[in-house]
Amino acid sequence: MIQRYEDILAFIEVVKAGSFTAAAARLALSKSVVSDRVRNLENALGVELLRRTTRSVTPTDRGIELFETLAPLVQGVEEAVDAAAAKDGPLTGRLRMTAPVSFGVAYLTPMISGFAKAHPELEIALDFDDRAVDIIGAGYDLAVRIGNLDDSSLMARKLCESERVVCCSPAYAKQHGLPKSVEDLSHHATIDYANTHTGRLWRFEPANPGGDMRVVETRSRLVANNGEAMRDMAIAGLGITVLPRFIVADALRSGALIEVLPEAMPTSYGIYAVYPPTRHMPRKLRAIVDHLVAAFAGTPPWMAAGPKSGAGRAKIRKKAAQTKKS
Repeated sequence: MIQRYEDILAFIEVVKAGSFTAAAARLALSKSVVSDRVRNLENALGVELLRRTTRSVTPTDRGIELFETLAPLVQGVEEAVDAAAAKDGPLTGRLRMTAPVSFGVAYLTPMISGFAKAHPELEIALDFDDRAVDIIGAGYDLAVRIGNLDDSSLMARKLCESERVVCCSPAYAKQHGLPKSVEDLSHHATIDYANTHTGRLWRFEPANPGGDMRVVETRSRLVANNGEAMRDMAIAGLGITVLPRFIVADALRSGALIEVLPEAMPTSYGIYAVYPPTRHMPRKLRAIVDHLVAAFAGTPPWMAAGPKSGAGRAKIRKKAAQTKKS
């Protein structure tokens, strides 16, 4: 008996994602439609393929056997169809992406907009989330991530480097003075990132080549799970923070923020395009990754106008030190 391909595909996606909700998002269908299709397949075969509870969906023994047999076959069909498509033909289907909020809104959206205009037959779903979601389980084709890549099972291409900056407002510097060393940061009020377990440990590059990484534990009075919120709290004079330059570049240029300890360099992070491992990279995925790599080649867009001059920082630092002594 030849079963409907849609039913088989729904079953495979549910097993991969571990839930009907995630599979539905991946297939661009409603949860009820995906559930009905899996049920149709079970009824046709006369076996239970999935064990459903209020909290989870797991395959039965028969479900595991069927999945292990069908998943490679379905992947092979998709790869064959994609390979047979004309190389210069239009990109079609649906592409699901996720990216951090601040970076995605400010810099990724214009690049994706240009890509969407060039490929009008391709559907693109872009989700902004500062959490590092499981892109395979959630059914994403691609994620843009900033930081160290911990999941070695994913494929990745580096887009650019994300330099970080220690900064505060001129008002904070005037009232509290500026730290004279990395170690001095522990005596200042700081604003830290909530989405990491090491948010209160600030890491700096060695002072000398071949030296040890410098780590200081900060005294954070405020934490937030969004970089723009941290930036705005720093502008309000509530403390010193360390943030990617792409978030604070405009504030540094305008003077709303000043760079603290410009001679000390916080460890930088890479910005990557990551995607699930595959033997044959779909054309739409290869096209968007190539587009992003080309868009970030050269000088990052947030550095186009250049950071605030060192002379300006030195002048504010001197004034802050004089105010602190008086």
